Amino acid sequence: MSTTFQIQVYKNETQGITSSGFASLTFEGTLGAPVIPRTSSRYFNFTTEDHKMVETLRTWASVHIPPSSTLVKLCDVQSMQYFDLTCQLLGKAQVDGASFLLKVWDGTRTPFPSWRVCVQDLVFHGDLSYIRRLQNLAVDILVYDNHVQVAKSLKVGSFLRIYSLHTKLQSVNSENQTTLLALEFHLHGGTSYGRGIRVLPESNSDVDQLKKALECASLTANQSSDGICQSECEDSFPTSSGSVSLYEVERCQQLSATILTDHQYLENTPLCAILNQKAPQRYRIRAKLRSYKPRRLFQSVKLYCPNCQSMQEVLQEGDLDRILQENTTKTPDTKLQNTLLYDSKVWTTKDQGERQVAVHFVKNNGVLPLSNDCLILIEGGTLSEIYKLADKFHSVIPVRSGHEDLELLDLSVPFLIQGKMHHYGCKRCSSLKPIQSLNNLVDKTSWIPSSVAEVLGIVPLQHMFVMTFTLDDGTGVLEAYLVDSDKFFHIPASEILTNDYLQESMDMIMNMLCPPGKKIDTYPWLECFIKSYNVRSGKEQQICYQIFDTTVADDVI
Repeated sequence: MSTTFQIQVYKNETQGITSSGFASLTFEGTLGAPVIPRTSSRYFNFTTEDHKMVETLRTWASVHIPPSSTLVKLCDVQSMQYFDLTCQLLGKAQVDGASFLLKVWDGTRTPFPSWRVCVQDLVFHGDLSYIRRLQNLAVDILVYDNHVQVAKSLKVGSFLRIYSLHTKLQSVNSENQTTLLALEFHLHGGTSYGRGIRVLPESNSDVDQLKKALECASLTANQSSDGICQSECEDSFPTSSGSVSLYEVERCQQLSATILTDHQYLENTPLCAILNQKAPQRYRIRAKLRSYKPRRLFQSVKLYCPNCQSMQEVLQEGDLDRILQENTTKTPDTKLQNTLLYDSKVWTTKDQGERQVAVHFVKNNGVLPLSNDCLILIEGGTLSEIYKLADKFHSVIPVRSGHEDLELLDLSVPFLIQGKMHHYGCKRCSSLKPIQSLNNLVDKTSWIPSSVAEVLGIVPLQHMFVMTFTLDDGTGVLEAYLVDSDKFFHIPASEILTNDYLQESMDMIMNMLCPPGKKIDTYPWLECFIKSYNVRSGKEQQICYQIFDTTVADDVI
């Protein structure tokens, strides 16, 4: 009777499907591990020749089976990660009946502290004095269940490939009562995803590379222990590119470059924990600004509608001038000039086909105010002409002749210009009223933008800084939006586009928070509140994060 054995994937795990009459023996693939058969039948015959064949296959696999694509060095390890590690065994000890300790290294240092197992009361095999000289290059791995027997059989000094190693962060209390985070390494029980330990032969190419890395790291560690400056030594250690190191305990006493304006009761949450939680939530974090977008800071200013939460770009001067030019072709209606609200003056330009421009001077109780208190309405004016008038008069509103009254231009352009300040309205939410509605304003000398917008049926847009901050606290990396008008930078978003001094100030702040050309460990810490929320795009839903109730510290400005 023929039998078959079929390999298939079920729920992301490889499994074998057998037919009636099929039986098998399987063995741990680690070189030097006990040859213990795992069988699908209660009856089997395992001879000395079979034992030799298993050892031969183990040797062949250690040389010919390619390295796993999930190989990671300790310097690149992140929290909540499953990966394969090539390393050397420095020491081992039985912790209890269900777990076993392996102390290993690969010549690189984790970007954050490794949790240590206390070996004082354990029977430890290995040179503890040498391990201490390695300056935190060794990590502790706890091995469980079916891997314990294999771990016991390993020889100190052997080279290992550990598959499906799991990392996670845990809070620990330091001697100064500061809560720190430490990275734990676990090899869980079972054989899912190839989980296990394999001894690599000396002839393995990965072992040759590992030896070279270990020799260099050992020499550096010995020099450091002989009195070389620790900072020089740290530069020699390969660490994660651009990742925040949590080794420096004193970081908790470092002043933050930002301060919190509310919610002081919230405790700090590591980014790795935030990334694994559902939205909506609110968190307090302490991280560094790894990068930000847009890099050209003037591009960060957007127009925001608080009513419909829409965002739009601020018009560039060239686009604004083009829209105004398109409205210069219509001749002002003489029937709409010189009303109770305003006095009108019309002139004809000498260029552009004798274009007519009308300026209407809004009166206050029937009297024309002084120019620095006067609002004017302009028909057919170009951007340069409007700017000249805005320098002389308090406020300018671009208008055009309607059927029965003057009316605002398309809200693509500002509804009110005061000096260099442009005030915009939301096309979607506004319901425009005739210019004669300005009669409803009691005080016609201050021309407050919000009051003008209200009587003209305009929902005003707010100038906002809209930026993406990539935050890194060593446990994870998170992108958070900054949507702010004037609180975070202490700089009004509405003024920065027209004020060179404010632009320079913002450049200085960003260079302080994210210094160009420097290692991220030298960046200042930022203490922030962030909130998570769900965003749906079609059928897909994702979680986004936004900074709130946070401001740059006064000594940074």
